[in-house]
Amino acid sequence: MVSSREMAKEFLRTHDLVFASRPQLLGGKIIFYNCSDIVLSPYGDHWRQMRKICVMELLNPKLIRSFSSIRNDEIHRLLTHVRSSLGTPVNLSQRISLFMSSLICRSALGRVFTGREELIELVDEMSALLGGFEFADVFPSLKFLHGLCGNKSKFLEVYHKTDAIIENIIKQHEKNLESGNKGSGELGADDIINVLIKLERKGGLQLPITHDIIKAIILDIFAGGTETSSTTVVWAMSEMMKHPRVFAKAQAEVREAFKGKEKLEEGDIEQLEYLKLVVKETLRCHPPLPLLVPRECREETIVYGCTIPQKARVLINVWAIGRDPQYWKDPESFIPERFDNNNNNNSIDFMGNHFEFLPFGAGRRICPGLAFGFANTLFPLAHLLYNFDWKLPAGVTVETLDMSERPGMAVAKKNELFLIPTPPVSSC
Repeated sequence: MVSSREMAKEFLRTHDLVFASRPQLLGGKIIFYNCSDIVLSPYGDHWRQMRKICVMELLNPKLIRSFSSIRNDEIHRLLTHVRSSLGTPVNLSQRISLFMSSLICRSALGRVFTGREELIELVDEMSALLGGFEFADVFPSLKFLHGLCGNKSKFLEVYHKTDAIIENIIKQHEKNLESGNKGSGELGADDIINVLIKLERKGGLQLPITHDIIKAIILDIFAGGTETSSTTVVWAMSEMMKHPRVFAKAQAEVREAFKGKEKLEEGDIEQLEYLKLVVKETLRCHPPLPLLVPRECREETIVYGCTIPQKARVLINVWAIGRDPQYWKDPESFIPERFDNNNNNNSIDFMGNHFEFLPFGAGRRICPGLAFGFANTLFPLAHLLYNFDWKLPAGVTVETLDMSERPGMAVAKKNELFLIPTPPVSSC
């Protein structure tokens, strides 16, 4: 367990290559098609090939910008629903999750598919299972334990349900390709699934792409893009409601920046410096993956005098590092200004260069979708602050607002966030 900035740098930079693999855990092998995805795949040729394909085809900055029309359409749907509920509590956790899932579906998979809401629930269940304790993983060589451990049946149940939904997604894409459609994407070009299907059929890669690999990548895209971003938005709104000063300052920035405008342009949203600080502070206090994804030692290595044996598992506790008073003044307080360039000559970013702040990891296994995720977080927050004032439900105060966490790989709020939207006090 790595819980300091200095040791994190040793494992994620100095010895990054040695610790660039993933342990083959029971849940990951069952749910993610024998760990053939990107996130849980062992370090090697397959991981390098699939990461390159996904980064180039899905996550490059130009393509992310091209999704602006989809983001605008989905934010319109979100705002329409909220406007229809003015003065009554809105389950913001649920609405943000649906917003993110639709955004990911249309951006990455071409369209919103049947079974989306069921898949959201399955991803939540999957996160809880993968983030829990599995006795068989402590003794991986004792195969008979896998059949005795209760979680195996739960993993298999989740796997069969998700597999059925994802199989339908692939079949629809194959049907479109066979009918002669250039692509099922809404942008008039191929989406990532069509690209993978074509690569599977064409061949010629160093390693062949199989149907199971395509399914694993789809699950990566949906789970990674939906849960982590929606969790961050909900935590950000929760923290701002808990800290009225921060809320007022962020809302004032948004409304001043867009004063007199009918539409919030994405280029303008990028200029919301204080809202960016709010998201950064949210990521410090509530990193999407508090222990990151486990790493595995590829060969016996000495780190700071300690011998790390081959196959040892390494967990980077970014939650603890982000709350360590050695690196952060008053770490338990929510203070976005701590990330302000004017207060810190060495501005801290989340690109894996500052090891006291690693919400997306660092090194070779840093999250490839961090830019996409950050953009998808800023966009709904800006619109929610611009278009509505927000109040806590009756009986809930700033002091009693529940901020407890739910166990799982991605630590979300234990209880869903309900807020009451009201029309802005003054026209903006």
